[in-house]
Amino acid sequence: MKAVQVVAFGKPVDAVKLNEIADVGSPGPDEVVVAVEAAPVNATDLMITAGRYGFLPPLPATLGIEGVGRVVAAGANVKNLKEGDRTLIPLMVPTWTERVKFTATWQRPLSLQADVQQLAMVGVNPATAYLMLTDMVKVPNGGWVIQNGANSATGRAVIAVAKSLGLKLVNVVRREELVPELRALGADVVLVDGPDLAKRVAGETGGAAIPLALDMVGGASTLNLMNCLAPKGVVVVYSAMSGQPFSGSSQRAIFADVSLRGFWLVHWLKTASDETMGKMYDHLTTLVTSGALTAPVAATYGLERFSEALAVAANFKGKVIFTPNRA
Repeated sequence: MKAVQVVAFGKPVDAVKLNEIADVGSPGPDEVVVAVEAAPVNATDLMITAGRYGFLPPLPATLGIEGVGRVVAAGANVKNLKEGDRTLIPLMVPTWTERVKFTATWQRPLSLQADVQQLAMVGVNPATAYLMLTDMVKVPNGGWVIQNGANSATGRAVIAVAKSLGLKLVNVVRREELVPELRALGADVVLVDGPDLAKRVAGETGGAAIPLALDMVGGASTLNLMNCLAPKGVVVVYSAMSGQPFSGSSQRAIFADVSLRGFWLVHWLKTASDETMGKMYDHLTTLVTSGALTAPVAATYGLERFSEALAVAANFKGKVIFTPNRA
């Protein structure tokens, strides 16, 4: 079967190839074989290709860290899935290929009426959004959270997930033209970043205490978020899309006890129970099925058009999705 693989770290034109690899074979007693229907290109994939991610696989390595597909074979002990079911593929199982095999634990059958492309994107960005909103700080129902990079894939997921959890959200962007777009998504407050952000946030929220900030930008934007937080508030850093080291305020850290911590989904996966994993993805896939959780899709490609797919994905103007088994 075919797979898109990284064969040498560097520029995609040199680093990525479409290779013939061994088929996954028959499932073991607790395993399922799944034909991949849709698998997105994430920033993680591009960073792995460039050799700049938090872990790098031995080469050659099939790419793709999330996706969705149909069960084509199930082991004798598998009770939660059957042949023909659509299901999420566990995170970090390489998905830019035709078939995958894995042990079926928390996976459930998914609605066949839900958008398969949107389901394929649930694994990383919406999961990151959900966990940052639920695991970092106990924000009360109706409480406020602030995020920057609100127009990103994860930022859009934060908007939908926060609404489903009964939280209010201040969304910070870097360009004025993005404001109407996010308001159309149902964002509570949308503001353009700047050194006076805290004053404008207070005006929009009636001076509400904000205990949690989500930072994916870095640079001076991190400082702007710190200045918006209530005493003992927490800034969660989960990306650095500006490419700049984050800046902060010693005064806010010392006298307001504002703290900063990082989040990486891979760390959470190491200790998450099947019950916790299933609960989270039940919540997220229900939002997808209802249409409340969506992300823009720029284009879809078969595996053989991987070069074009990666070039489009590098523009970060909507997700690119591989469809390995599309007729």
